[in-house]
Amino acid sequence: MFKVMMVCTGNICRSPMAEIVLREKLREKGLEGLVQVDSTGISNEEVGNGLDRRARKVLVEAGYGDAALDTHTARQLSGAMLAERDLVLVMTARHASAARRLAERAGADGGVIQMFRTFDPAAPSLDENPEHVLDVDDPWYGGMRDFEVCLEQVEAAVAGLVEHLEREASA
Repeated sequence: MFKVMMVCTGNICRSPMAEIVLREKLREKGLEGLVQVDSTGISNEEVGNGLDRRARKVLVEAGYGDAALDTHTARQLSGAMLAERDLVLVMTARHASAARRLAERAGADGGVIQMFRTFDPAAPSLDENPEHVLDVDDPWYGGMRDFEVCLEQVEAAVAGLVEHLEREASA
């Protein structure tokens, strides 16, 4: 089983949205038994909380009906989790730095950590602003439109990610 983890700040908006969308797309392709998907946050501030109500709303409106909409519980990323994953997809450059530091302290493979939007073929070029160009915008401080934009970014990256995972699962 190929194990993928999504990582954001608090694990209540971006990473669970990406987890839910990816699981749905894997189901559609018949790959749900080959790829395990979960999510965490680098912060402990939301641990134990459910999916943000606005994130839930945009997912439901877009037709996602995953059980995690109601059962998701925010968790904090640990070194042990990093060591158990084949691919760790972070939402921002800041998350990447934090995850790599955690991996180093835990003796885990930091090479499994990648920016989530690297799988979006329409994402901006790294040449434009290598520090933050691939960040998935944090919708937390915004309105519903910000959550819609976040979902659009997630769906665009998940399309390329599913193609990658199809290749990995069949290898």
